[in-house]
Amino acid sequence: MENKFLTIILRLILFSSIFFMMNSSASTKEAVVEIEGKYVWIDFNKMLHSRVIAKFANENVIIGDFSPSEFITVSGKDVRDFVFREQRKEKFEDKIGIGARYIITGEATSLSKEILVTIYDEFPYMAIFQVKYTNISDYELTVERWTNHHYLITSKPHVKDEPSFYSFQSGSYENRPDWVLPLVRGFKQENFMGMNATDYGGGTPIIDIWRKDAGIGIGHMELVPKLVSLPITMADGRKATLGVHYKMNKTLKPGESIQTFITFVAVHEGDYFHTLSEYRRFMVKKGIKFNDFPETTYEPIWCAWGYERDFTMDQIYNTFPKVKELGYKWVVLDDGWQTAEGDWYLNKEKFPRGELDMKEFVDRIHAEGLKAKLWWAPLALDPGTDLIKNHPDYLLINKDGTTQDISWWDAYYLCPAYEEVKEYTKNLVIKIMKDWGFDGLKVDGQHLNAAPPCYNKVHKHKYPEESSEKIPEFFKIIYETALSIKPDAVVEICPCGTAYSFFTMPYMNQPVSSDPESSWQIRNKGKTFKALMGPSAPYYGDHVELSDGGCDFASTVGIGGVIGTKFTWPVGSEKGSKIDLTPEREKIWKKWMKIYKEKMLPTGIYLGTLYDIGFDKPETHAIRKDSNLFYAFYADNWKGEVELRGLDNKLYQITDYVNQKDYGTVKGPAAKLEVEFDKYLLLEAKPE
Repeated sequence: MENKFLTIILRLILFSSIFFMMNSSASTKEAVVEIEGKYVWIDFNKMLHSRVIAKFANENVIIGDFSPSEFITVSGKDVRDFVFREQRKEKFEDKIGIGARYIITGEATSLSKEILVTIYDEFPYMAIFQVKYTNISDYELTVERWTNHHYLITSKPHVKDEPSFYSFQSGSYENRPDWVLPLVRGFKQENFMGMNATDYGGGTPIIDIWRKDAGIGIGHMELVPKLVSLPITMADGRKATLGVHYKMNKTLKPGESIQTFITFVAVHEGDYFHTLSEYRRFMVKKGIKFNDFPETTYEPIWCAWGYERDFTMDQIYNTFPKVKELGYKWVVLDDGWQTAEGDWYLNKEKFPRGELDMKEFVDRIHAEGLKAKLWWAPLALDPGTDLIKNHPDYLLINKDGTTQDISWWDAYYLCPAYEEVKEYTKNLVIKIMKDWGFDGLKVDGQHLNAAPPCYNKVHKHKYPEESSEKIPEFFKIIYETALSIKPDAVVEICPCGTAYSFFTMPYMNQPVSSDPESSWQIRNKGKTFKALMGPSAPYYGDHVELSDGGCDFASTVGIGGVIGTKFTWPVGSEKGSKIDLTPEREKIWKKWMKIYKEKMLPTGIYLGTLYDIGFDKPETHAIRKDSNLFYAFYADNWKGEVELRGLDNKLYQITDYVNQKDYGTVKGPAAKLEVEFDKYLLLEAKPE
């Protein structure tokens, strides 16, 4: 009986295997076009639906099923099926490099479709798309939207209580969600790159979903911001979808065509870091330029925001000795020095002699051997100011004739694309940096990433979206003006919890975690910036008081971030302050300053592809500095094995550099270590 039962089980396994192979074969035969790069493979079927396959270590990993990936919406209906007609392949070379180009054509009832797919030798994980639709009917068509890279991602078997997918999402929302998050059943986020609230919008036009074995990222590669959506959904527990959508209202006459933006799909192993760093590399090839980071951008920061808007000058002056003693190099004068956003007159209660007092303030900072940075919220204009009375033409105007609110300051938007606003802004930078003597700018506000379309007729925009697309030009003026006055000036842009715009990143030299809501956000934002701005970017972890417990220096130091604080001192100088630098806290601050200065990990190379921030447990980050490797492990509590990746084939001495604990010697290229810790463990691997 037992043998009979075993025979039945074996037959079932055999039949299942045959059925799987038949289905796999049928699925393969479904492809009429195969675009095969070194690591990315895209199949199209006879309806020009497609699927993406990742090629790793001679293994083809199917990301998901065939789906209508590139389609158009006409008069409320999606035109998803285009009957395949022909394909061509040609070699080519341009300023990006050498590659292969594929032209695939198909037809629907009233439209023809041409898909141009490019794979560059230098970017073998990416396929670059541009799609053209032509009206082949004898009547007009109303085009409402196009969609590129609408793919299905199918889950694989996974550990119980472990998510099927992790994701990177770059939409900016008032609730300031995590940028890296697991997907759960019923999840949906639009990731619209325009305004998602009156003053929250913009972002980096990339999204990414990954499983344990492979991941996929998509986005656009235009040189200016575009009002696309990059939605991610997960209707059930097995499949997720993503895509690039663009809404429009275009009448297409017979014979006329429209083209999509240049978009891409990329495959990778591990988490999203590879997609973002390859995107950055590609955009630099296209012409976006990043400057080198001066030493000043790596220096630790004290900010007077601990005293908030109602600070007194005595409070700030009295804190200088402790700031200097602890080793901080920057003093930041935060919000409250001005009469109003827009006028930027000096507050007479704090600066009774006006500019003489402001210059004296900066001189006193310099006399202490410190550098001075000033908080400023450009593009914000308060009602009732002289500027709005004298220059109402500066305002950004909505389609219905109203002004757009910036909620935090009860202010309105200035239009970043209006030449008069640019000149006014440039003159303010000159006043701050040259006349007053500041060494850097803290550019602040959740409204900085994006701007709504502007309909102010005085501005004579070519189209309303110019106000959004020209935001990078606005920040370029600020950045270049500041550096023309002081070449080692620090320009920090802090868009208050929003997801940052890649297009403004070349015009700042100190990204910041921007009001993080947890230590997890500090760490995943740090990983993101190290991908988008370079592995040695001087990412500022923001005031440590915003981290878990208000003293989690480890989350900034371990990932290669710049440390900062907003402590108040002496104890009791700010009534009701919860961030006084008590003697107990001072010991912690001194300890971490010593570690920071000894290791200077932000100047090392962040190794973002070694560990998956989602699936690898415990969460791990790695940095190479000179011949040493530094590892940062994070978990509420951990007892077990950790893996040290990226080592050379030699012996290393392992030390907990926070607690000076010796973990002995390990042998590369990958070593395993038994450890136990709460919250964090920071290790240094030094070759023998």
